[in-house]
Amino acid sequence: MNKEMEISDAVVDALLEKLLLEGSASGYHLNPDREFTRELVRSLLVNQERYGYWACPCRLAAGDKAVDLDIICPCDYRDADLNEFGACFCALYVGLEILAGKKQAAAIPERRPNRRARTRPPASERRAAMSATSGTAPLGKLSQQVWRCKVCGYLCARGDPPEVCPICKAKRDRFERFI
Repeated sequence: MNKEMEISDAVVDALLEKLLLEGSASGYHLNPDREFTRELVRSLLVNQERYGYWACPCRLAAGDKAVDLDIICPCDYRDADLNEFGACFCALYVGLEILAGKKQAAAIPERRPNRRARTRPPASERRAAMSATSGTAPLGKLSQQVWRCKVCGYLCARGDPPEVCPICKAKRDRFERFI
């Protein structure tokens, strides 16, 4: 029997409701196309069975959690895709315009680096790098900007501030560059 067939509609619906509640509480919105979204959620559950984690259903997973960390849902690219295109790569998460039906989700270019660029260095190199930096980076060499919500003080490190603060629900314009 096919694994997709083993996942009941009740399990899919329960996870979908959980994601809807958690997402809205954090300022994120699921795609309003209920059947499309149910199939994405079903695919997350299939990938959970296959790999032990929620690999993005629209990307080819390696089956190695360390290699796939960037595409475990919600993936590392979700917020940048939401900010730039109004939806994440697989369109599970959407912005307010798509949620309100004012805009349709469209094809989004792949942000994920190619496999060679993602390959993990050997453990000895990772340990040496960690001990050399003591797990910290100088402020001038951070890989992302740090944004601060002026309402509640929430900090996040990413290219752009979130659409809505996940803590106090303040809009993007209430964020300031912190570092």
